[in-house]
Amino acid sequence: MALTPDRVLGAELLPLYEKVQNQERLSREDGLLLCTTPNLTGVGYLANIVRERKHGAKTYYVRNQHVNYTNICNKFCKFCSFYAKKGGPAPYQMSLAEVRERLERHRDVPLTEIHMVGGINPRLPYSYYLDLVRTVKEVRPGVHVKAFTAVEIVEIARQGKVTVDQALADLIEAGLDSLPGGGIEILSDRVHSELFGKKLNGEEWKDVARAAAKLGLKQYATMLYGHIETDEERVDHLIQIRELQDETGHFLTMTPLSFHPEATELEHIAGPTGDDDLRNIAVSRLMLDNFDHIKSFWIMNTVPITQMALWYGADDADGLVQEYEITYKAGEFGNKRQYLTAENMIRMIQEAGRIPVERDSLYHEITSDQLESTVRAPRSLTALPMAAV
Repeated sequence: MALTPDRVLGAELLPLYEKVQNQERLSREDGLLLCTTPNLTGVGYLANIVRERKHGAKTYYVRNQHVNYTNICNKFCKFCSFYAKKGGPAPYQMSLAEVRERLERHRDVPLTEIHMVGGINPRLPYSYYLDLVRTVKEVRPGVHVKAFTAVEIVEIARQGKVTVDQALADLIEAGLDSLPGGGIEILSDRVHSELFGKKLNGEEWKDVARAAAKLGLKQYATMLYGHIETDEERVDHLIQIRELQDETGHFLTMTPLSFHPEATELEHIAGPTGDDDLRNIAVSRLMLDNFDHIKSFWIMNTVPITQMALWYGADDADGLVQEYEITYKAGEFGNKRQYLTAENMIRMIQEAGRIPVERDSLYHEITSDQLESTVRAPRSLTALPMAAV
């Protein structure tokens, strides 16, 4: 018997199938249904329709490196295992020389993006952030610098005693190319007050996004799920992001981020399940009709879930990463090597039945020849095993 939409979706989800087929915007009620229906397969089926309409079988990845320049932070978010605290990772603050060394460490890998974020460290002067970006551009000419969440941008402006607009303009002049997501986690006043009250609230975060858009900076969006947020708050977050994208049009992709409770103040709660991971990818794809891309961040979702997510709405598997320090496993504060080689990434995507496509940070497809000329570094053909996550 043929597997028809009515058999996959059932009576409950069939009305959404009509909306998806007609490319109609889904409502808040639709989003809540997608979050609560036991028919996860049906939700994935709908998300895959949108994913394949936009990208076919293509799955994008980028050759990137993460640099987390300090873990000293005065925001004390309850969901964070990254910032320096008693019983956690030791405090550090990279000098520009240490940043340079970190970049040189992977000089043989032909990277196109440096992703750089850190804690809110009140000891760092305005000039440090500008020199940080300049250092990346000196070591890696031609790379795309994606750096500083909205919370960091506000701190940088405070240190420089300038407006957010001026701080962004100065950073752009130094070489900043785009802003990452993060900094708001969930656009909910309740969750903000309970978990990260010292950081920007939702409207303040949106104002930074608007300032970035006005200056022509592209930005990425995220949603941290699996802590204390409700289904209603998840859907409201997506709708607010969708409305902001309607206004600015500057967001490139949405990355739902799977919360890891280990070594946080919330380690008593259970982390997200595989259902949560796949469902949030799929619901994001269905609700964010004005977003071109949905990313599955394999470090937080794991490689197997990311492979499944490529059939649940995700068209991007992120990148090679090299080193990532934001999410720790309990008791493993010293284990920061989390990476895939390009060969591993390609195999991961192909094993899932998708077509790997290398991209730059703005989602332009690139060839090996373009990569070589852009990053000015020899290509490493060394195949390393996938890192455990």
